[in-house]
Amino acid sequence: MVRREFVYISYYFSIQLRQIALYWILGMVVGSLVSVFAKDAIHNCFDSLRDKKWGVWGVIPASLLGIASPLCMYGTIPIAASFSRHGMRHDWLAAFMMSSVLLNPQLLLYSTALGTAAVAVRLVSCALCGMGAGFVVHLAYGSKLFFDFTGFEPRASRDTDPSLLMRFLKNLERNIRATAPYFLAGVLLSALFQRYVPPDGFAELFGKNNEGFGVLMAATIGVPLYACGGGTIPLLQQWLVSGMSMGSAAAFMITGPATKITNLGALKIVLGLRRFALYLAFVMAFSLATGLIVNALV
Repeated sequence: MVRREFVYISYYFSIQLRQIALYWILGMVVGSLVSVFAKDAIHNCFDSLRDKKWGVWGVIPASLLGIASPLCMYGTIPIAASFSRHGMRHDWLAAFMMSSVLLNPQLLLYSTALGTAAVAVRLVSCALCGMGAGFVVHLAYGSKLFFDFTGFEPRASRDTDPSLLMRFLKNLERNIRATAPYFLAGVLLSALFQRYVPPDGFAELFGKNNEGFGVLMAATIGVPLYACGGGTIPLLQQWLVSGMSMGSAAAFMITGPATKITNLGALKIVLGLRRFALYLAFVMAFSLATGLIVNALV
């Protein structure tokens, strides 16, 4: 009995791995290329916005540049602290940091494994979420400071090898070590899901016929399940095949990275309790609204 189950799970694991491994590899390669060769240009471009007289509408390019940034939240906060010290508006910083939490070039490429519609939904919803965060900060705080970056200094770059090729390879190696365990765990969870979860029951819970509750459930499970973007792609791929609505997937793709425990720990430091509660309320409200709208449109 145990041997038979092992054979089944191994079969599902190998199928899923073959389907998605190429996207993971391409995502790591592109992510390392952006980190080594384009990161400074992206951040300099954002810094150059500081002198623009765009008012609150500056949250639009700020959000888009946040998506282009390859840094995680612990890397983004010191950079944002430096921008703040040089006079960057905090509503623009909110847009940049929010979209940077939700998406980066590497995760966007991973997400192509989910299909064109899912990639489009993820890109547009994450960009709008960043813009929305900037608008909310502007409305609630105006010209007052929203973040407290006391004690945060920009980290020294680890991409310092004089050889560009070695710089890229070292970054790629760090990328592999950081993401491989989560990616393989996601493939294993997907294999277990295929073996033990009835597709009909899953479709009933998360499909469009139960869209309101399904979106709420997807937004909620994104909180404990999300550990790494690459690790959730195999799960999302199988969930969509099993009948999850695109709106439920969209809600999961917002609450997951936005409430990842490491991101929350970093944000709690720079927000304080009251603004941290505002952040969580905004994320949940936006993810629910996005899921319902996507289900109505797709």
